[in-house]
Amino acid sequence: MPEILPFRYLFGPGPGNAYPEVMAALSHPVIGHLDPAFIDRLDRVSEDLRQVWGTGNPRTWPVSATGSGGMEAAFLNMVSDGDVAVIAVNGLFGERMCEVARRCGAEVIKVDHEWGQPIDVDRVLSAHPNPKVIAAVHAETSTGVRSDIATLGAGKGDALLLVDAVTSIGGLELRADDWGIDIGYAGTQKCLGVPPGLSPFTVSERAFERRVKDPRSWYFDIGLLGGYVGAAEGHTRTYHHTAPVTMVAGLEAGLDRILAEGLDAVWARHEAAGAALRDGLEAMGLELFAADGHRLPSLTTVKVPDGVNSTGVRAHLLERFDIEIGAGVRAYRDKIWRIGLMGPNASPASVTLVLGALEETLAAVG
Repeated sequence: MPEILPFRYLFGPGPGNAYPEVMAALSHPVIGHLDPAFIDRLDRVSEDLRQVWGTGNPRTWPVSATGSGGMEAAFLNMVSDGDVAVIAVNGLFGERMCEVARRCGAEVIKVDHEWGQPIDVDRVLSAHPNPKVIAAVHAETSTGVRSDIATLGAGKGDALLLVDAVTSIGGLELRADDWGIDIGYAGTQKCLGVPPGLSPFTVSERAFERRVKDPRSWYFDIGLLGGYVGAAEGHTRTYHHTAPVTMVAGLEAGLDRILAEGLDAVWARHEAAGAALRDGLEAMGLELFAADGHRLPSLTTVKVPDGVNSTGVRAHLLERFDIEIGAGVRAYRDKIWRIGLMGPNASPASVTLVLGALEETLAAVG
């Protein structure tokens, strides 16, 4: 079995290089999930998450699940039988939203878009006169596209705005309160620089008041979770489940690292790295996939050149350079590559490394 380096350069979707502070925190002795020291840590993490979400929502905490679990928690608590959910779809994770909402009993109004394009806000807002929920992906991981959530929120009316921020939180500008986000979920493994396992989650007061009172899941019931995480003022903290204490410690370290650098500086670092990578790829003669003006800095999609063995290139990068880039999904599996620059990988050194490695690989394999 080949040796796997402890800090493998990972540029595709996945765990990525964790911030060094995170790796150190993950090695600390394990404490109990009811230990007062852990409860204090959970409170600190929730406060830090409010900052990276850009919200004052008291019900903001790390759900004990990956980003997909956060997605399920969001829909389970907001829609039930017959509720209308308008869902913008411009990639795989918009499609997944539709499937989750359907299983919750919602009447799903799917607003399809061409993959690689941002959502058309006017089409989404006009899809139904009175939906309970409007849902969209801020940074679509499957296509590398950023959509305008602020304008969507400004026009939502009485609907609740539900947003996937998995590939944007901690790396791109995100302002939940200013943009009108009512329910947001994310993941730890992208720009936060933390291994996968938790879903940063936030719920506005208006969304909490309109939640499904008896959702189909006990585990993800935010009415129960609110007491456990101490989110609601006046609540007596109540036991709900055994939290992944070590993961929460890692998340605290990642959030502390980001906030010490400053959110504006972190966002600017990701934007600069993404722009440099795009410029370098185009200088190599490669064609970008996502629509110009809506390309993610954290995840760049590039078209596989004609006649190039996509799988062979990815395998060579991994074996020769310990760099993993993602394939496309669905119809684009062998047509695009997804190159992530997230968390500690959003740096000039990483840009230089991946461009040089890709150029050498294309010459050797392509």
